[in-house]
Amino acid sequence: MSQGTASRRAQAGASFRDPDGRLLLAEDRVLRLVSAKGAAGLRSFLSTNAAREFTAEGRLVGTRFLGSDARAALSRRGGGEAFGVEDGDGVLVEHERVAVRSFPYEWPPEMLHAAGALTLDLAERALDEGFTLKDATPYNVLFRGPRAVFVDLLSFERRDPHDPTWLPLNQFTRTTLLPLLVNKHFGLRLDQLLTSSRDGLEPSDVARMCGAARRLRPTFLSLVTLPHLLGAKQSSGGQSIYEPKRLADAEKAGFILRQQFRRLRRQLDKVEPGEGVSAWSSYMTPNRFHPTEYLRAKESFVAKALAEVAPRRVLDVGCNTGHFSALAARAGASVVAIDQDPAVVGALWRRASAEGLDVLPLVVNLARPTPATGWRNEENPSFLERARGGFDTLLMLAVLHHMHATEQIPLEAVFELAAELTSDSLVVEFVAPEDPLFRTLLRGREELFAGLTRETFERAASRHFQVVRAERLHETRWLYLMRGRGAVVDV
Repeated sequence: MSQGTASRRAQAGASFRDPDGRLLLAEDRVLRLVSAKGAAGLRSFLSTNAAREFTAEGRLVGTRFLGSDARAALSRRGGGEAFGVEDGDGVLVEHERVAVRSFPYEWPPEMLHAAGALTLDLAERALDEGFTLKDATPYNVLFRGPRAVFVDLLSFERRDPHDPTWLPLNQFTRTTLLPLLVNKHFGLRLDQLLTSSRDGLEPSDVARMCGAARRLRPTFLSLVTLPHLLGAKQSSGGQSIYEPKRLADAEKAGFILRQQFRRLRRQLDKVEPGEGVSAWSSYMTPNRFHPTEYLRAKESFVAKALAEVAPRRVLDVGCNTGHFSALAARAGASVVAIDQDPAVVGALWRRASAEGLDVLPLVVNLARPTPATGWRNEENPSFLERARGGFDTLLMLAVLHHMHATEQIPLEAVFELAAELTSDSLVVEFVAPEDPLFRTLLRGREELFAGLTRETFERAASRHFQVVRAERLHETRWLYLMRGRGAVVDV
């Protein structure tokens, strides 16, 4: 491997956009090399009451400065040259690690709204301490379970007390307010809006979606119509809007800035998502396809499996509204729950937030997982790259037949991926082709699955897993506890 390739891989997914600091994800550590100027500003901000309060509340990532011994140790491990710490410039700091990285295009709208609220909380509180937040992208926010945490400490800098402007206002509007507005009123998903555009939406983008009457509604008027019209007038290239506007009266400048934050808070409230409903929202409600006895037997089996394997990290695939994610979290596991339906993922986020569950819900379709994005496809790793080997238990309840029938992914391929995601156990549901709901997925293609039986299902799994226990839950449904071939199993 060439030195350049090693350097790129050492910094894969790391920050390189801020000239005052570079981020390195080294094994389980999050390190940042900060310039002398950046280090002085960081020390100053970390000494404020705001920084201490938000860190204590878990809403600002913990940070500590490292000495020369840590720098030398990093170099001895071979990361120094790739990271650039051997040249002697800069100060090395370590951030508290957030276990699972996620990106705004994987969030339900509830989580983007929470990230926006945290950003405004920090911007307003920093103002009390004489600081400003210079960067308002949601990429500065990660989630510990359902709780938002701000991770880019270099976004804080001393503010000019005579400056009444908040420079990231347009960035906050494009990346948070407008995507939430479009999602709420036009039903477009965040992955449709944000995957291909790191910088979010322009008011002109939204204006083209609106009819004349909608453009005059108060929220659209302030966020879309007026900025669109003003932008057209300023398209001649004038830079006056980016020039500092200093006032003689510092108190007046602070008042104007606070009023701006209040206005942004009201706008964020206006675009807050409601409780979404979809065809899958009532999936866990007893009905003629899923009688109460089936649901109770399923819950009992999963609870026993969780007690037996005692997982620390669980991935719940096809989580729906999170009934079994919550079960795993209450059993002591840290859970990542994924589903392709934003409505049910949003419902799970609300539940996890209200009940304090360690569950991170994401809008991800495992059959078509989030791709790598950004510079060289290395800036934001794919979901699979972040997930592989990161879990000791995988839940695949009432989802495998969707992957097999709808996406036409061979069972062997599904189990191969499952083995890459979990280091130990798999709880998986087998649904026979004669199942009424399975038949709705087939749509006249029954002959393609005529050979699907429990025997072929178990044979497909056998290369990577061994069956510990199986139980019939319903006429056409069985649940399995399997362990990886490398796991120690007491049968």
